[in-house]
Amino acid sequence: MTGVDRRTFLIGAAVAGAVSTGTAHAAAPLFEHGVASGDPLPDGVLLWTRVVTSSPVAWEVAADAEFQRVVKRGVTRAAAARDHTVKIEVHHLRPNTRYWYRFRVGDVVSPVGRTKTSGCGSELRLGVVSCANWSVGHFAGYGFLAQQELDAVIHLGDYIYEGYSTELRVPDPAHKCVTLDDYRRRHAQYKTDQHVQAVHAAHPMIATWDDHESADNSSSIGSPSHDPATDGPWGARLAAATQAYFEWMPVREGKLDRIFRFGELATLSMLDLRSYRTDTTILGAAQRDWLINTLTTDPARWQLVGNSVMISPFKIPPLPGQPPSNPDQWDGFPADRELVLRSLGARKNTVFLTGDIHSSWACDVPLNGESVATEYIVTSLTSDNFDELLKVPPRTGSLVLEAQIMALNPHAKFVELDSHGVSTLHVTADEVRMDWHYVADKRDPNSAVARAHSFRTRHNTAHTERVLF
Repeated sequence: MTGVDRRTFLIGAAVAGAVSTGTAHAAAPLFEHGVASGDPLPDGVLLWTRVVTSSPVAWEVAADAEFQRVVKRGVTRAAAARDHTVKIEVHHLRPNTRYWYRFRVGDVVSPVGRTKTSGCGSELRLGVVSCANWSVGHFAGYGFLAQQELDAVIHLGDYIYEGYSTELRVPDPAHKCVTLDDYRRRHAQYKTDQHVQAVHAAHPMIATWDDHESADNSSSIGSPSHDPATDGPWGARLAAATQAYFEWMPVREGKLDRIFRFGELATLSMLDLRSYRTDTTILGAAQRDWLINTLTTDPARWQLVGNSVMISPFKIPPLPGQPPSNPDQWDGFPADRELVLRSLGARKNTVFLTGDIHSSWACDVPLNGESVATEYIVTSLTSDNFDELLKVPPRTGSLVLEAQIMALNPHAKFVELDSHGVSTLHVTADEVRMDWHYVADKRDPNSAVARAHSFRTRHNTAHTERVLF
């Protein structure tokens, strides 16, 4: 971390300490949920915070950490109808440029956040994360990403978990989330975590949702874990989860299937694989057409796809009580998958970035015996993975299962089932490289984090290969 960045975080920490001891709103300290930015564009970015106040909320964007060169400023208000969250759309900024931002209510100043616009550059560095279950672990991986030099962090879903468990940390509310108040409280609790606040203050986030932002294996038409007799109508619950998500996340309102462009180097298409899902389609017709058009006509050198569930085929080894495949992934929607993959034709520049499955994978995505794209899957930040779910010692029983998976799925070039952490993605004209960084102990809020594996895709090859380091 550079000296400027270190000062930024020291300023933020000092301000946060001052806020927590301030006299105004002692029962609900101002800015207790930190600050965040997201959805970077070449000329702008979205800013977020939460303040329970009727006073005006001022904001500033500066070209330096000390705010000697303020380039944008304004005033807004926090509304109870939006759970007192604030979103600011900042425009007319310079592309591919670092900025600092803060909020103010009276004499109380928020922590300082750092963000960056998208745009042209010779390289792109992204964090990649998924599946952060509060109850079963601490979020040290977020803290690790906060200290890296990144252009943005991609969140592939399960930012919150709606369920209730007290294995390590007790969630709020003390039951599964069903109502708007429930989901708001769960989001609010997550944003009190020190590592959550750190990663949001350090980098803009590009997020999509998966299922646990609402309910397990959810779709537009329901969830197998939702019981109308006790949980009420599914439509009401989904609407509540959706409202809370758009209030509390640094994303633009309305839809999560959207495009981010990083000059001629890369285009990132973020998918929404829940909102349009039915029994027969995972994408919906409109999103499918949009994705195919982007992948086949966009001129960027690399096509990156933010993809919440695994697109590569996955034959599951025989396990007690387990089906041979997972219908919640693209395996359950083969027609959509074939249409997307077949459209790629001779193009070999598509890389899918995936979460959900709580394990680490590097795959050559096959179609009719040929690899047409590659897929890199980030493991869970904390959510239980195979050794924990099967209750086997790490790196013993899972080694056999990994070998079985790779034998059944020869397109899977790397599988690791046990570790937790985050990934970083480095994009250049020549290659896309995925690095997996694992926490030593997810139960330790101060856990060490270390790089464990690296794979890359060379341009126009549609194949993964291990990188030694």
